[in-house]
Amino acid sequence: MIRPVTPDEDASMILLGLTGSIGMGKSATAQMFAEAGAPVYDADAAVHQLYAPGGAAVGPVGEAFPGVVKDGAIDREALSRAVLHNAAAMKRLEGIVHPLVRAAQERFLQDQRRAGAPVVVLDIPLLFEGGGERFLDAVIVVSAPAAAQRARVLRRPGMTEEKFEAILAKQMADAEKRKRADFVINTGLGFEEARAQVQQVLDAVLEPA
Repeated sequence: MIRPVTPDEDASMILLGLTGSIGMGKSATAQMFAEAGAPVYDADAAVHQLYAPGGAAVGPVGEAFPGVVKDGAIDREALSRAVLHNAAAMKRLEGIVHPLVRAAQERFLQDQRRAGAPVVVLDIPLLFEGGGERFLDAVIVVSAPAAAQRARVLRRPGMTEEKFEAILAKQMADAEKRKRADFVINTGLGFEEARAQVQQVLDAVLEPA
């Protein structure tokens, strides 16, 4: 799964995509990569910054979805209600936010190239759904048994069965993600085992046999 490299790009920096369905332990795994020394770009964190006071998405999202701005920031619960079960509204939101997220990602990559990072990790929840895997050197999928996934998600504040099922409906099935992955990290075996798997991935891409 080798990405195209533009002529002005430093091809020596390895780009790894990290993805996984809700409740699989992706955020914890991303932190493990960071602790192991791999710079991590967090797409969700980028969106939070865009929605925060002064964020570049506040104005255009507020215009597109009246009533979702509160105290100068996007009220994520109000926005969720505005787009839930509404494909056209979701597409309109993505049309606003995705270009801003891509711009933030490119700034991150430029910074890491200048710093000479040998490998970076792009933490992107809907990586396959958006076709982003074609720009990467390899994709890592974080997975866990379905029962563990459900239990983790339903423990989150404000989460309901309906919301969980709606989120799952927007995501590619875990089995399909694992099939497409170059590496799979199983957090169902415990986070210490997952940490060992993270190191194995880095060893594999930095010192290929």
